[in-house]
Amino acid sequence: QVQLVQSGGGLVQVGGSLRVSCAASGRTFEGYAMGWFRQAPGKQREFVSAIVWSGGNTYYADSVKGRFTISRDKAKNTVYLQMNSLKPEDTAVYYCAADPLGRVGAPYLYAYWGQGTQVTVSS
Repeated sequence: QVQLVQSGGGLVQVGGSLRVSCAASGRTFEGYAMGWFRQAPGKQREFVSAIVWSGGNTYYADSVKGRFTISRDKAKNTVYLQMNSLKPEDTAVYYCAADPLGRVGAPYLYAYWGQGTQVTVSS
């Protein structure tokens, strides 16, 4: 049983930084893609970033490129999303997710989800 437990997030001012973490357990994750998504009130869940567990290839939405960095620590089975230069439009609930087939893309591809964590950027 795969479990994803998120931590981090919170409230920050415009231009600040936050990091969210996603601790994965239940199996080895070779071949998986680990993604971050976000959902703002009244909006659909959208892709933010993803990393392929085995090779470390990373992917970003255009809206966060150059500001967010995804990484993974294999020894800790943890994925991180470092968010810098935060903007009010980054305010959302952030979710980590895992796809056993290593695909990167829409939320429906991901079989496992974390509980979500609030990120609020105040202006």
